[in-house]
Amino acid sequence: MTRTYPPSRDALTGRTALVTGGASGIGAACARELAARGASVTVADIDGVRAKQVADEIGGTVWEVDLSQVSGLETLRLDCDILVNNAGVQTVSPIADFPPDRFRTMLTLMVEAPFLLVRAALPHMYERGYGRIVNISSVHGTRASAYKSAYVTAKHALEGLSKVTALEAAEHGVTSNCVSPGYVRTPLVDNQIAEQAEAHGIPEREVEERIFLSEAAIKRLVEPDEVADLVGWLCTDSARMVTGASYTMDGGWSAR
Repeated sequence: MTRTYPPSRDALTGRTALVTGGASGIGAACARELAARGASVTVADIDGVRAKQVADEIGGTVWEVDLSQVSGLETLRLDCDILVNNAGVQTVSPIADFPPDRFRTMLTLMVEAPFLLVRAALPHMYERGYGRIVNISSVHGTRASAYKSAYVTAKHALEGLSKVTALEAAEHGVTSNCVSPGYVRTPLVDNQIAEQAEAHGIPEREVEERIFLSEAAIKRLVEPDEVADLVGWLCTDSARMVTGASYTMDGGWSAR
């Protein structure tokens, strides 16, 4: 059931939002949440077909884009009030075997592209005196796991970018925060089961219990809608004093 929000300081009516990686998983959930709060949402994704499906569902628009091709982002200007940097990929491999090109591509997509999108969005946000930047990080933004050198490096860097943005943008009414979930029930997680099994030398059926949930106090995956709920709140007036923060949603993993 699609939620609707009555007029209040938590509504986003009249706001425009851009969600990257919005065709599925956390991104699609965020697009739906922001639209339910009244925002006009652009769904950005390399998969234009699935992005259009989400956009049609919420009355939004589509931006089919490969964010790993960053040269096209250097002169971009974004007229959005809300930016959710969510697009990402995963590779599970020992460092000694990690393909250098893949490492560079992952950092380009998950660090350089968010930097360029923030850079493109800030002038409009400064002009409006309002802006919300939410970077979808991970528990791996503060914790490490073996066989994930590129992903852990990228998420640590994204956390730093988010904090610098918060310091620079505060006087202009713009906030910047990270949401840092543990393993979320998404295609990104499903697609790494075979890689995790091979890297750790265990059967695929044991990956969720022994790898995904081994450090969590709450023994289940995070749901995309739970992440989107927090993202939605961070974009509201209720969260106007929240900036430079990183909200963990990891079932207690980082409490250890």
